[in-house]
Amino acid sequence: MTRAETATVAPRSSRIPHRGPLGLLVGTHVFVDFHQGAVPAMLPFLVAERHYTYTAATGITLAATLLSSLVQPGFGVLTDRHQIRWLVGAGLIVAAAGIGLSGVGTSYALTWVAIALSGVGVAAYHPEATRAARGMAGNSVKGMSMFSVGGTVGVAVAPLVVTPVLAAWGVGATPLLAIPAVCAFLVLYPLWVRARRRVQIAQASARRRTPAAAPRPDDWRRFGWLTGAVIARSVCYFGLASFVALYLIHHLGGSAAVGGAALTVFVGAGAAGNMLGGVLADRIGRVRTVRLGYVIMLPGLAGFLLAPNVAVAFVAVVVLGAASFLPFAVHVNLGQDYLPNRIGTASGVTLGLAMSVGGLAAPVFGTLADAAGLVAAVAALAVFPLVSLACSLGLREPAPH
Repeated sequence: MTRAETATVAPRSSRIPHRGPLGLLVGTHVFVDFHQGAVPAMLPFLVAERHYTYTAATGITLAATLLSSLVQPGFGVLTDRHQIRWLVGAGLIVAAAGIGLSGVGTSYALTWVAIALSGVGVAAYHPEATRAARGMAGNSVKGMSMFSVGGTVGVAVAPLVVTPVLAAWGVGATPLLAIPAVCAFLVLYPLWVRARRRVQIAQASARRRTPAAAPRPDDWRRFGWLTGAVIARSVCYFGLASFVALYLIHHLGGSAAVGGAALTVFVGAGAAGNMLGGVLADRIGRVRTVRLGYVIMLPGLAGFLLAPNVAVAFVAVVVLGAASFLPFAVHVNLGQDYLPNRIGTASGVTLGLAMSVGGLAAPVFGTLADAAGLVAAVAALAVFPLVSLACSLGLREPAPH
C-alpha cells in the first residue's frame, strides 16, 4: 500500500449487531460446507475400493464444483433482485441429499451426478446466507469471519466423520453422511427463520429513524481484481485439499487414518486463520490482510514439498491451512463494499464461488499427478498464491457499506 493509502486505513468497528441470529446462521453453514469437506475425504476410499486413477478421483472434485461454479453467480443475481430467503434451507437439504446418494451403486456416472447435485445445493445456499450474515454482522469483518468460519469448521469436521464411517462400512455407507444436515434442517433452520424475522423488524425500525445515505456506485474494476485473486486462491486450495491426504499416504507412507487426520488439520488450521484474518482486517486493514495470507502460503508449500516425514508435513499443513484461509472472510467483506448495490452477486462470487471454482482445475492437476507424480502436481500449485498476490496490487480499501 502507498503512504496515502496507509493513512486512510483506520481500525474498523468489531461490534456485531445481531450476534444470536448470526450464531444460528453459522450453525447452518457448518452443515452445508460439511458436504464440501466430505468430497476430498472420500477420495482415498474411492481410489482404494473402486481403483480410480488420480484423474478419475479429481474428476469427483470437479463434479462437486462444476455446476456449483456455473450456477452460483446466477443465484447471487437472483437474490439481489428477489431475496429468495428459502434458498438457505433448500441449499442445505439438497447438499445433504447429493452426498447421501453418492455412494449408492458402483457407477462412476451416478457418483459424479450425485456429488454435482450436492454442489448445486451448496451454490444455492451461499449468496442468500452471506447477504443475511452481512446484515447481522454489520461492518465488522470479525462478524463475517464468524460466519465463514462456520463453513470452515464443517469442512474440517467432515474427514473426522467420513473416514471412520467409510472405513467401517465402505463407500456404500454415504447415506449416513446426510443425517446430520437433515437434523440441522429440522432444528436449526426454523430457529434461524424466526430470529431473522426479529432482526428484519429491528432493522426496518432503525431505517425509519435514520436518514438514508447517498448511494455509492459499484466499483467493478476493483471487484475484478478481487475476483482474480479469489479464483487463484481457490485453485490452490482445492488442489491442496485433493492431494494432502493422498500425498501423505502415497508419498510419505502414511495410513488412510493419517491422511484423513492431515486433511482435518489442514482445514482446522484454516478455521483459526479465518478468525485471525477478521481480527487483523479490523485492525490493520483488509487489503494488507489478504496480501499477508498469500505471502505466507508460499513457505507453507515449500515446507510441505520438502518434508522428510509425516510429522514435518503436518507442521507445513498447519501453516498452509491458516494462510490459505487468512484472507477468506476478508474477500467477502471487500467484495460487498466494492459492489454495495449487488450484495448477493458479490457474496456469490467471493464466498460461494471461492469454494467451488478451484475444483474446475483439479482434474488438470490429477492428470499431472498421474503423468509426473504427486510432487510435481503439488509443486505446480505454488504459482497460484503469486497470481493472487499480483491481483491484490489492484485492490484499495473501500469505504464501509
